[in-house]
Formats: sequence, C-alpha cells, structure tokens
Amino acid sequence: MSVQPVESLPRKWLILALVLAAECMDLFDSTIVNVAAPTIREDLNASATALQWITGGYALTFAIGLITGARLGDIYGRKRLFIMGAYGFVLASLACALAPNAELLITFRLIQGFAAALLIPQGLGIMRATFSPKDLPTAFGIFGPVIGLSAVLGPILGGVLVDADLFGTSWRLVFLINLPLGIVAALGAAKYFPESVDENPPSLDIVGTILVAAFAGLLIYPLIQGREYGWPFWTYAMMLASAVSFGLLVLWTISRQRRHKDPLVVPSIFAHRGYSFGLVMILVFFAGMIGTMLTLTLFLQIGQGFSAIHAGLTLAPFAFGMAVGAGVGSGVLVPKLGRTALQIGGLIGGVGMAWMWLTVHNNGLHTSSVDLIGPQLVWGIGTGMIVAPLFDFILAAVTDEETGSASGVLNAVQQLAGAIGVAVLGTIFFSRVGHYGFVSAMEVCFLIELCLTPVLLGLSAMLPQHARDPMAEFEHDVHQPAEGEPAKFKA
Repeated sequence: MSVQPVESLPRKWLILALVLAAECMDLFDSTIVNVAAPTIREDLNASATALQWITGGYALTFAIGLITGARLGDIYGRKRLFIMGAYGFVLASLACALAPNAELLITFRLIQGFAAALLIPQGLGIMRATFSPKDLPTAFGIFGPVIGLSAVLGPILGGVLVDADLFGTSWRLVFLINLPLGIVAALGAAKYFPESVDENPPSLDIVGTILVAAFAGLLIYPLIQGREYGWPFWTYAMMLASAVSFGLLVLWTISRQRRHKDPLVVPSIFAHRGYSFGLVMILVFFAGMIGTMLTLTLFLQIGQGFSAIHAGLTLAPFAFGMAVGAGVGSGVLVPKLGRTALQIGGLIGGVGMAWMWLTVHNNGLHTSSVDLIGPQLVWGIGTGMIVAPLFDFILAAVTDEETGSASGVLNAVQQLAGAIGVAVLGTIFFSRVGHYGFVSAMEVCFLIELCLTPVLLGLSAMLPQHARDPMAEFEHDVHQPAEGEPAKFKA
C-alpha cells in the first residue's frame, strides 16, 4: 500500500490536471461515441448489432481489465501503468479513427477498453502519492465539478465534432480528439508524476482474470448477437456457460485465499449484506441509465433525423440536471437524510422518466428538443442524486481494509452494467423498431427504465443508513500505516 507524503509535492495541481485529463478522456469517449454512433453506422454501413458492439464493446473490455489493471499498478508502479495506458489509449483511438470498416472499428474499440483499464485505475494512487492528508480533500473537491462539466459538454462536443466534418473526417474526429489529451497526459506523467513501489506487492491472479473475462464475454456476446441470429440454442448455452464461469470464479477465489495467495477480489466483501445488495443496485442503475441514453440518441438521430449537434444539444438538459442533482444530493440531502436521499432521487428520476414516456407518446416523431427539456431535467436531477453518493453508501458496508478491493469491484460492475444496458436495451430497441417503429421502441425502453424505479427503491433500503466518509480510507492509512517497509517514492 502506498503512503501519503507529509507535504504535498510542489507540482501537485499540475499532476491533478494530468489525472483529470485522463478521466475526461475516458468520459468523453463514452458520451461522444454515443452521439456519433448513428453517423458511424451510416458511413460504415454497419448493422444494428455492430453498432451495439461499437458502443458497448469498450465498456466490456474496460470492465474485464479494470481490477487487473489496478493490480498491475500496485505491482509495477502506477506511474508506469498510467503512461502505458495513456499511449495505448492514443494508439487505439488513432486506429479507431482510421478504421475502414465496422469489424476493425469494433476490434480497436475493444483494445481501447483494455488500454483504459490500465490507465484509469492509477489516478487514485497517484493522487495519494502526491497530496498530503491536508490537501487531498481539496483535490477531490475539484474532481466533481470537472467530471460534471465534462458530462454536460460531452454530448455537445460529440455533435460539434461530427457535424464540423473537418477535412472530411466526419465521425472520425471523435476519436482523434483523444490524441492531444492522451499525449499530453503521458508526457506530463513521465516528467512530473511520483512513483510508489510497494515492498510487498500483491501477486497477479491470472486464472481469476480469465474467469472474469469468460463470465463477461459469454454473457454479453449472446445478448448482442442473439437477435441477429434468431436466438439459436447456442446463445442460451453461452449464457449458461457464463453462469458456470461465475461459479468457478467464486470457488477459485475462495481456494486461492485459503492457500494464502492474493485473490483477484477479497471474498469477504460479499459477506456484507449492504455491499452485495449495493452491487446489484449498481448493475440495475447503470444498465438502465446507459442503455436508455443510447436508445434515446438513436431515436433522435435515426428515428427523427436530428443532426449530431442537434441531438447533442437535446441531451444536454439531462447532463445538466445530473450535475445539479449531484450537488444537491451529496452536498445537502445526504448529510441530513442519509440513504433516504437516494430514495428521493429515485422517485424524482421515476417522475422524470414517466414524463419522458408521456412526451414521446403524445408527440411521436414530432417530439422536439424543447418538449424534452423539462422531463430530461427532472430525470437528470433524480439520477444525479443517486449517482454521486451511491458508491459511498455501498462502501460504508465494508471495513477499511476491504475498501480497496470493494471499490475496484464496484467500478468494474459499473462498466459491465453499461455493456449489459447497451446489449439488452439496444436489442429490445432494434427488435421493436423492425416490427412497430421508432416511437413504440422508444416507449418500451422508457417503460423498462421506469419499471426499474421500484427495484432501485427496494435495493436502496438494504444499503447502510449513512454514507462512508470519502476521506476515511486515507485517514485510516495515515494513522495506521501498513505493515512492512514504507513505499519508495521516485520523482
């Protein structure tokens, strides 16, 4: 485990800016590609299934590699892995921009997800090696507004880049925009990042990683491909094999811990009821939200003929509402009401989603951007009230020693949920379009998201009453150093 410096490093704010550049690059890549997806489909003559892989494949490989990427940073140094991940992300983005067909674009998107899995997990450890306990809360306080602003600007930026069509690049510019960000992050990291090297690093769990990949891949592949092939027997067999892989992962993890070897995941975290229910809530919440946002983008651009910039601006009220809801929820309601704030957010989000359904039901393919401002704001506010404090509530269920492993699993499940949402709701949307048209397809997706509201309310009731202090882990580390020699820091 890395040790925090007593005094922050001299170039701490520059280091924070570089970490944020990587975080924004990942966030932009998710939101921008959604807006560009219909244009990509038209330009490459891609099938609906290929479109789902282009948008969801990145999240799939990101989820598979996330925990292992963090472990590699513990073993070989977070600075080194950050630089490798940044350059890998740049090269994969360049390959995506140059892809001549959908098949190669899907391949490069999968590689891009693996690169993100090396890059993104290193940020927290680097910040801990940079900032003193006194300055760290301020650094994390900057994180929220920057990420929130990126979420608001992402869809708009995606629309601008696609419609600008600079030098005939069309959608390819949404990947080229990653190049300057990634190169600056990598070069800056090489020059300014500190390095922490654990004296007793954990070992890699290669078998565990393979089983995670088998579980996720065997689940997502048939969910996306099944509709195109008419749901043959092998699609159900693969999903059954996914469940078997998950069972083998559980048995392997328990066995590895009993042999006093480092498992990919600390199994004791699942013994906490609040944490286990929280994982399910993460899965349901993000699958519904991300899948619904993708189908709404498809409805606006393919169904209604909106341009990319028109669609991006239309989606902006949701992102703005999320930013408002996150501030109100985390800053005002959570300290006073505890988990009740999550339930209020769920109810507000449900009202917004019902309003979204009613708007599309009444206006059909004549639904305007103005019609969607109000319902998107309400849906976004409710969503933001949940998404901002949710991880802290779930992590309140585990011990200080389990927080690192528990947080890694939450992040991986969040990414996997995005892939599942794209697979399930994307499949439902395209199936419905083929038989009943775009309006019916969008209505069904909205109804599914609305029906998840009582599920989320029930799951939230199983979480701890109060959220975990985000700084508790760091204070614990400062006052109770890890056993063994302290980490070595290299400029």
